[in-house]
Amino acid sequence: MIKDIKIPEVKNVTLAVVQHKSNVLQPEWKVYLINNNPVAIENTLVASSGYGEKDGEPQRTSTLRHFLQTVPPNDFALIEPLDAAVLHLNNEYWVSYYIGSQIYDKRFVFVPESIKEENLTDINEIGERGILHC
Repeated sequence: MIKDIKIPEVKNVTLAVVQHKSNVLQPEWKVYLINNNPVAIENTLVASSGYGEKDGEPQRTSTLRHFLQTVPPNDFALIEPLDAAVLHLNNEYWVSYYIGSQIYDKRFVFVPESIKEENLTDINEIGERGILHC
């Protein structure tokens, strides 16, 4: 039965939205998965979507799916660029991965207007400034 399936707590895996200033007019945002485990994570599937409202009207983005074969220990991987036009939405990322034969699963949500320059911090794992999901 489903109650007998035990999915352990996700530890040492998080997401970061990093600002890259390659474009002078508008900064570019990119989403990264960070693996701070002492072992690699395998067969990682990330489903991303945005949802919320604009001017009182509901808005929803398409759901995108990304596959990462292996993220080495104490390393990071690019998931996707993030369009500035969706920063006013909840940006949700469902992350599922394996360590050995054990599956892990976690939902990360960057709430509306949380991805902005005022919230940037140093993200040592990537060596850039961005917003780290805690």
